[in-house]
Amino acid sequence: MNRLQDKVVIVTGAASGIGLASATRLAREGARVVLADIDLDAAQRQASHLADAGGQVAAVRVDLGDEASIAGMIEQTQQRFGGLDVLFNNAAATHLSTHHDAAVQAMDTQVWDDTLRINLRGTLLASKYAIEAMLPRGGGVIINTSSGAAQAGALGYSAYGVSKAGIENLTRYIAAQHGKQGIRCNAIAPGLIVTPATRDNFAGPAGEMMLAHHLTPRLGTAEDIAHAVLFLASDEAAFITGQVINVDGGLLSHQPYYADEMRGRAAAGEGS
Repeated sequence: MNRLQDKVVIVTGAASGIGLASATRLAREGARVVLADIDLDAAQRQASHLADAGGQVAAVRVDLGDEASIAGMIEQTQQRFGGLDVLFNNAAATHLSTHHDAAVQAMDTQVWDDTLRINLRGTLLASKYAIEAMLPRGGGVIINTSSGAAQAGALGYSAYGVSKAGIENLTRYIAAQHGKQGIRCNAIAPGLIVTPATRDNFAGPAGEMMLAHHLTPRLGTAEDIAHAVLFLASDEAAFITGQVINVDGGLLSHQPYYADEMRGRAAAGEGS
């Protein structure tokens, strides 16, 4: 407990899912947490719940497609809590990737532009203004949310995957440029994470197919990512920077025929 006592933290996309689980975990460890989200009402509701549980929290609205909004998020945080120590760049344009992102040949260029503007440019700008706030305090920590989609191709989600690949390299550039000034920057690449918003996607045969490609006996949860965020934000990770850490149940660590081989062994009555 209290691994982040009195540290000031911003979590973007904090009204639900990975962002909410992370904000909750960080607040329990003594951090003063700003829940930033484009849905201010939802962020305020969640902040109220955390405050009722004893957390030092605030909610702000941020639109990652709007530079002034991003700068305002940092400014409001400094005004409320006196500075900034940790930024978790978690928010993304999931509404675009879920409903409109496509294969390259079928790509709507407006979807492409909007996805990179929000996901990649938004992460850049949030980091830029966060660094300005962190430097007078002698440093800080930036954690970015990437994705397995940044590291392997798929049949769709082209813009999302490319935006996340850019975030992974942006992570390395921030780490290289500001490490000597006490700023660490790492990225987490989640795998298939079950949240209330995605639970239906993992039901039935679809979920069984996805689970077959994991090395773990279950899919991930938002809390799995929150634990990694807490570690990277803490002094326990003081010598870790410029890294992309996959928190994905081994999804991308095995040979492509792993699931087929496992099914064949099961059919033959063999163990693993």
